[in-house]
Amino acid sequence: MLDDTSHSEESQPPESPASDQGELKREILDFIKLVVWFLIIFLSLKRFVIEGYEVQGESMEPNLYTSERILVLKLPYELSKIGLFHSINAFHPGDIVVFNSPDTPNKRYVKRVIALGPPAESSKTVAAGSQGDNAENGVLVQFDHGKVYVNNRVIEEDYLSKDNHTSGDVQKLTLEPGDLYVLGDNRKVSKDSRSFDAIDEKTMIGKAVMRFWPPNRISFLH
Repeated sequence: MLDDTSHSEESQPPESPASDQGELKREILDFIKLVVWFLIIFLSLKRFVIEGYEVQGESMEPNLYTSERILVLKLPYELSKIGLFHSINAFHPGDIVVFNSPDTPNKRYVKRVIALGPPAESSKTVAAGSQGDNAENGVLVQFDHGKVYVNNRVIEEDYLSKDNHTSGDVQKLTLEPGDLYVLGDNRKVSKDSRSFDAIDEKTMIGKAVMRFWPPNRISFLH
């Protein structure tokens, strides 16, 4: 009686070198596709969703120190550029934000939003019905020896250290739609809207939401 199983196993031809090479090529191609997809997802997240940023300088002390690393959320602002999501308010007073310097190419600043200009729609409505003082068509900001007034109302800044509640600076300007008035928390050394006035919303990168380095300082930002 013949053993069919043994005969069947012995009759199978060995795999050829060409077959091994084909399998290796497929594995390499799959790996390359995986890397390409990873890079596409990573770069898309960095460009449109969230990005790490290293704090440089002392302008946000004692809340942020130089060389600390923060996560900057970009998605709300990127969405607000699209017509369907145009009503999204990506930034609010009190937010810590990162933006491109208005006066130095290839430089970014991290500051705190103090006030925003009026929505474009409401500004048009007011302008159509009034030809009076220009402040009526915008948001009036006054910096007076450390105190900040928005539309003649002083704002509370409990995030400041005691020695930053006083300053010799005096400034008054009106924010138009798309303007943001930003200040550093360390008012004595910060270069901010007191020197380059309001910034254009188009210079914005995003809102800082979390400090992730160093490990002993990990925290959400507010």
